[in-house]
Amino acid sequence: MTIVTVYGAEEKCASCIHLPSALETMEWLEAAVHRKYPDQKISFEYCDIESPQTEEQKDFARKILDDEFFYPLVVIGGEVIAEGNPRLQDIYKKIEESE
Repeated sequence: MTIVTVYGAEEKCASCIHLPSALETMEWLEAAVHRKYPDQKISFEYCDIESPQTEEQKDFARKILDDEFFYPLVVIGGEVIAEGNPRLQDIYKKIEESE
């Protein structure tokens, strides 16, 4: 199973003010990916950077809070695929590589 994690916060980052929230971005990505790959097992999870749960989430949340990454940050298999405004083609490419 492919797990796509989208990191974000309730408050939008300053450079993302005109973009959807991280949660809205995750919902949009989830809908688009499930339309393109209806028969694949792909799970989406949202991680609020203010309350990460796992060690991996804590590591990525810390990096975002330390300004190493912008959010929304999209991670698949521990690899950063997109930050800020994600491109569907980048997400699709990684999913296809993960098959």
